[in-house]
Amino acid sequence: MERKVKLITTEDGSHSLFVPELNETYHSFHGAFRESYHVFILYGLEVWHAKNRTTVPIRVFEMGFGTGLNAWMAQIWAEQNLIPMLYHTVEPFPIEKEIYEQLNYAEIDEGFSHYGHFLEMLHAAPWGIGEPLTPYFNMKKEKITLEEVQLYPSDVIFYDAFAPNKQPELWTKEMLEKVVESMKAGAVFVTYCAKGQVKRDLADLGLHVETIPGPPGKKEMTRAWKF
Repeated sequence: MERKVKLITTEDGSHSLFVPELNETYHSFHGAFRESYHVFILYGLEVWHAKNRTTVPIRVFEMGFGTGLNAWMAQIWAEQNLIPMLYHTVEPFPIEKEIYEQLNYAEIDEGFSHYGHFLEMLHAAPWGIGEPLTPYFNMKKEKITLEEVQLYPSDVIFYDAFAPNKQPELWTKEMLEKVVESMKAGAVFVTYCAKGQVKRDLADLGLHVETIPGPPGKKEMTRAWKF
């Protein structure tokens, strides 16, 4: 499966992709790098780890591999903190090599500048095979949909599907239930989306839902815990 995309530059200087078919971008135009770090690392992975410092390996599931930005930041975090991570992600529309080779994420922040090769490593990794890519990061990426994938018990969920008005099928209560059922006790679900219906559905599925400050350009985001 292929999807036409166009490389764009967001407000923080980092790249994202525009999908003409959906009239949508992969990340916030206010800043792809800032959004990914804020939502998934700072308010997701790091907050979960602060509550679960003895739990290893950390098991992460990401809905929407996309440009690989979230996985790249998680891989760097695992390597810098010397904490083993098992990362599982799905992406039915992988981007082409000529696109991912242009992505400039390693140029945006000095602390990430030595890890540019990690991004190509993530994209070049084989599909459907879980394997260690670096000493602390094991990844399995699958070229299938959320409906098709078999989920493993997870500690952290990065829910990075396109917005509900663009991909409503990924935000139904049934799809969210599939993800919630895979979450371990104490697991956290984080997403940039702050839509009321999504939060109500997560609460109905038994999660403790928090509305917290969003990344630059977005007032709020959603974090939900399974207890």
